[in-house]
Amino acid sequence: MKTLDRIVLNPEIMGGKPCIKGLRMTVGTIIGLLASGISNSEILQMYPYLQQEDIMQTLSYVAWRS
Repeated sequence: MKTLDRIVLNPEIMGGKPCIKGLRMTVGTIIGLLASGISNSEILQMYPYLQQEDIMQTLSYVAWRS
């Protein structure tokens, strides 16, 4: 399995929810946006500090957790 080096869990950041490394953007936020029909490119426009790899690792993390 590919290393998920962009996803971190820190009990002192966002209550320990999985987040994008160095950001206060949770995996759940990104998944919620995707689930509501927002495309990857729209998410990247809305949150310019995110990268495509952040979204891909988010999906990998959620698949692994389920």
